Amino acid sequence: MDFQLSLATESATSAYPEKPVAVLAGVAISEVVKLMRANRTGAIIVLDEAEKLIGVFTERDALRLMAEGADMSGPIESEMSKTPASITTTSTMAEAIRAMSDGGYRHLPMVSPSDPTQTVGMIDVRGILRYLVEHFPNTIYNLPPTPVGTTPEREGA
Repeated sequence: MDFQLSLATESATSAYPEKPVAVLAGVAISEVVKLMRANRTGAIIVLDEAEKLIGVFTERDALRLMAEGADMSGPIESEMSKTPASITTTSTMAEAIRAMSDGGYRHLPMVSPSDPTQTVGMIDVRGILRYLVEHFPNTIYNLPPTPVGTTPEREGA
């Protein structure tokens, strides 16, 4: 199948969405960072009491706070990305890649088309790359069978 046609027609669910790790609003930032580390994830969704998506906290947020020497005992909602960008399960791969590229996101919540506050998965850059490598190996792996390196010195003289 043609590369562009495939991206425009195939569902973003092909990007291997993972079950999102979630916390309720009010949890301390330090606890969220511990949870991220324990689950080996780069993003956590934040839910309200009704378990509706209200934000996302990522490794970039954590690194920024650590670099600033910020107080990590505060509630997660003070530092999360509120009303995060998301895609639906009916979004195409092209839409997912465009949303991630335009927003500079490494993680993107996947929500239900009927309820955009109901998170059903999380796609990330690794899932997108895995999809691309598996579906388009000839385009991705374009090295010749025996790549020739460059010499450290100029030939001749």
